[in-house]
Amino acid sequence: MKVLVVGSGGREHAIVMKLSQSSRVEKLFCAPGNGGISKFAHCFDVKVSDTEGMVSLAKKLEADMVVVAPEEPLANGLVDDLNAVGIRTFGPNKAAAIIEGSKVFSKNLMKKYHIPTAKYEVFDNADDAITYIQSEDTYPIVIKADGLALGKGVIIAQDFNEAKKAVTSMIEDGAFGESGRNIVIEEFMTGPEVTVLAFTDGKSIVPMMSSMDHKRAYDNDIGPNTGGMGAIAPNPHYNKGLEKECMKKIFLPTIRAMEAEGRTFKGCLYFGLMLTPSGPRVIEYNCRFGDPEAQVVLSMLESDLLTIFDAVFDEKLDSIKIKWRVGASACIIMASGGYPKAYEKGKEIIGLDAKGQVSNSFVFHAGTTFSPGKFTTSGGRVLGVTAWGGTLDAALETAYSSVKSIKFEGMHYRTDIGRK
Repeated sequence: MKVLVVGSGGREHAIVMKLSQSSRVEKLFCAPGNGGISKFAHCFDVKVSDTEGMVSLAKKLEADMVVVAPEEPLANGLVDDLNAVGIRTFGPNKAAAIIEGSKVFSKNLMKKYHIPTAKYEVFDNADDAITYIQSEDTYPIVIKADGLALGKGVIIAQDFNEAKKAVTSMIEDGAFGESGRNIVIEEFMTGPEVTVLAFTDGKSIVPMMSSMDHKRAYDNDIGPNTGGMGAIAPNPHYNKGLEKECMKKIFLPTIRAMEAEGRTFKGCLYFGLMLTPSGPRVIEYNCRFGDPEAQVVLSMLESDLLTIFDAVFDEKLDSIKIKWRVGASACIIMASGGYPKAYEKGKEIIGLDAKGQVSNSFVFHAGTTFSPGKFTTSGGRVLGVTAWGGTLDAALETAYSSVKSIKFEGMHYRTDIGRK
């Protein structure tokens, strides 16, 4: 089969690498891709937001399957447009992608179908929101932009002034554009966080290996939220008992709720969970693989990924067996200086081989370009250095050893991934 992967980050590199291991994949394409991906798939300079251009490319390449990985084209309906011209896809259609595209929708869905989550209220008026925060008078308190905000639309306010500033910046100042004109204000939950990615064909659901993301920019969970500074799999806090409870109270009810709403979800459904003292609750849903969770989880997958994608599209997920490696994996994100705020691009990366790799680990490229003879930085998150081993400690030791062999000006990374 000829397969086109849509996207340009570390998640897409992880999907490309796993597909490249399939004996069923004849040709592998990516758009727009990045420097590292270009070493394993033929890349085309088509933006993920260019729906018409992407459909045209898929037709030109005679792609048998298109994997739509990022949230933006999913929310914009790229899957619908590809299906309309007879191309098989992996990823939810526009109606189902709203589960990530609108926090208001997803919170209301959970309330309607009794799926455990944080107490919340929805606002589109700053004064009303501020009055509610004063009446609750409990901190920290969580303020979320309704729409897509590249993983940065959540502010955890520690006091009233911080909360008021967050509300004003979203609703009145347009800090997240139209995404923040409606906001969700919810109680702050406590407990270990767990990410569970799940394959679903809309009828059945198969959770993948659990993982733990690290959102804050600096060690000890200090600094602003980022798209993710590292991940480990499996999550040490998640066990078989919790998996059964989540399947009964969260996973199955969610896909059944989406089907009942006429929004059948087919693809990868991301469950961001909090293991609270009163049991697991949903923090958020995403309509696609997480990043960097995909890097650690797909590194542990033994089964053929294309076969899974086919089963999801054909609604035959219950007919295949999905196998995982024994052990653990860890991903350390190497970021540009200043990320997640302002940062410079175009810094040469030293220490990678001709394919953008190092020995002992796999380097997933997130923000790189390649020009003859060298890789340079082109994004905030630059590399995801990923390793696996019999234990989490072994995986972390290998990953950090590999990180130390890579250099670029201004780079920073967390030194405590997987340690909490």
